[in-house]
Amino acid sequence: METRADLLIVGAGMVGSALALALQGSGLNIIVLDGGPLDVKPFDSQAAFEPRVSALSGASQRILQRLGAWDGIASRRASPYGEMQVWDGSGTGQIHFSASSVHAEVLGHIVENRVVQDALLDRLHDSDIGLLANARLEQMRRSGDDWLLTLADGRLLRAPLVVAADGANSAVRRLTGTETREWDYLHHAIVTSVRTADSHRKTAWQRFTDNGPLAFLPLEREGEHWCSIVWSVTPGEGERLMALDDETFCRELEQAFEGRLGPVLSADPRVCVPLRQRHAKRYVAEGLALIGDAAHTIHPLAGQGVNLGFLDAAVLAEVLLHAAERGERLADVRVLSRFERRRMPHNLALMAAMEGFERLFQADPLPLRWLRNTGLKVVNQLPEAKAIFVRQALGLSGDLPELAKL
Repeated sequence: METRADLLIVGAGMVGSALALALQGSGLNIIVLDGGPLDVKPFDSQAAFEPRVSALSGASQRILQRLGAWDGIASRRASPYGEMQVWDGSGTGQIHFSASSVHAEVLGHIVENRVVQDALLDRLHDSDIGLLANARLEQMRRSGDDWLLTLADGRLLRAPLVVAADGANSAVRRLTGTETREWDYLHHAIVTSVRTADSHRKTAWQRFTDNGPLAFLPLEREGEHWCSIVWSVTPGEGERLMALDDETFCRELEQAFEGRLGPVLSADPRVCVPLRQRHAKRYVAEGLALIGDAAHTIHPLAGQGVNLGFLDAAVLAEVLLHAAERGERLADVRVLSRFERRRMPHNLALMAAMEGFERLFQADPLPLRWLRNTGLKVVNQLPEAKAIFVRQALGLSGDLPELAKL
């Protein structure tokens, strides 16, 4: 028996769920499938923080508001930040960004990925969109004008259009032979949540160390000071830090952060993630589109990964809805290419910028150290230049889809 749909979205993570909700009410028969469970657990505000968080931009917040998911996020746990402080640990260069420079209240929100996911799933469960949990994709092939998907339990799904939203290790990308350009950063990211003696002051902090960037991102829990950390280090250093007991790890972390928030009092269990950049050579083919991490993964330097994914979802939904209004065939590669033309240049530009930052701050030669310190100092004294960065971070500029516009 085959189950037929107009659109199959593989992956019910944050980006896949956002795409499904953006297409709700379109008249399309949509099925979202995921290899894991799709239940939503009751939220405990005193529970430990999830180690993986995202820095949601203003554009992402507006998308989530229009999809009806933001209230679910805010009612759980979200940490606004209005300032960003960045400095070079090997020199004296530093730069400070503030939302107030463009008359905004916040630069963004630090939110646990699980919180965003559950808020989106709440909305999906209340919709008429089909959901298939524990549906692991085994095979995928062309069958006439359709894609035929075979699940691990033998079920068959058929649709003219498939969207891959199944993450960095996308099964759809692998099964369809979609080529990528990728390279290893030769760094690992240690991720966890830590309690500090002093308040983060609703500021996102980032120090560039000799080993790699170290970010302290603000988290909210009543009566305590918490931050999510992302510490980029060499593989050998990552292995050493992961082997430390909690007390020694906290001391080394505090030293690497120059004690900006006082003593690091405690740390939750650590996760170590190899860092690899990946970009699909094409986002689309006949009856196929890749979005989010299935299409591109970038260095977590600026926490932009999921923001790019939400913009992918919003633009693809916009392209498909406009094509449907004109009576075009949605699976036509000429239709899907409109999505690629809008998103690929933006994603590549940000990936190149993050790569440039990462290489500049890893550089040891004295002239480059002088250049980056001087550059930080100069830019810090140019309000107009900083305002451009802030507007970009807030999602107030560029080719924005309707869901993301003010």
